[in-house]
Amino acid sequence: MNELLAEALAAAAPLRATGKVADYIPALARVDPNRLGIAFADAHGAVHGAGDCEEPFSIQSISKVFMLALALDKVGTDLWKRVGREPSGSAFNSIVQLEHERGIPRNPLINAGAIAVTDALIGTGGADAAVEALLALLRAQARDPSVAVDEEVASSESETGARNRSLAWFMKNFGNLSNPVETVLDAYFRQCAVAMSCRQLARAALFLAFDGRDPQSGEQICPTHRARRINSVMMLSGHYDNSGEFAFRVGLPGKSGVGGGILAIAPGHGAIAAWSPALNPAGTSAAGAAALEALVERTGWSVFV
Repeated sequence: MNELLAEALAAAAPLRATGKVADYIPALARVDPNRLGIAFADAHGAVHGAGDCEEPFSIQSISKVFMLALALDKVGTDLWKRVGREPSGSAFNSIVQLEHERGIPRNPLINAGAIAVTDALIGTGGADAAVEALLALLRAQARDPSVAVDEEVASSESETGARNRSLAWFMKNFGNLSNPVETVLDAYFRQCAVAMSCRQLARAALFLAFDGRDPQSGEQICPTHRARRINSVMMLSGHYDNSGEFAFRVGLPGKSGVGGGILAIAPGHGAIAAWSPALNPAGTSAAGAAALEALVERTGWSVFV
């Protein structure tokens, strides 16, 4: 596996500086676009890695996958009354689509949908409790208590978060936010600012590759049907208006983040995390996606095989 991961990185290396880092978030604008890492967590809980797989990065929208699992655990299927399950076909922060659909986000992985999910998880418990629930899940599943929020990134996101505030206020206007806008966004900005390495992220998501069960401990982290549905949402909507291209080239459920990370799930095999900060126009890591494509070509893990 280590050799396969190294080969995948070598295949993707020419794309490391393709695209641009997420410079609209000042704290991310300084990240070296040449960094490239990948890790794979297997059915025994072991984690293999190559390249810059030990370096923490801002997971950004990848956090939405874990927040979705937590919110579904808290409110169940009632969540789907507030957010849809369809691909958006639009940019991740589209305001036009949200207004047209009267404050019901198209899916939980675009920004508006994730803000609604965060509101549902907060409930009456406050922003701090929601963030702590996320950190508890990530730390437990990554087997690493050091996973934390990068407060500099969180502050930077808040300072430049005008569009996310607009999305939140649209939903508030249509009655789709229960908590004050700033309370919800406080939690949302901090969840996106969680810093993890590829190794930590791959291990944390391993339960999604095995029907919600941690294959090492045997613990059922979420019900089987829920894990499968989270994977289906990732496949359809995990890369915004680039989701079809990712499914076509990689063929795995995945979720990208503008910090350059990509989480991919190979059902029955394990979880993969890739990281390279330079993004394509849709906000997905160019080299990270290429590394995942190269790995799937070598392993045959595409769900379409």
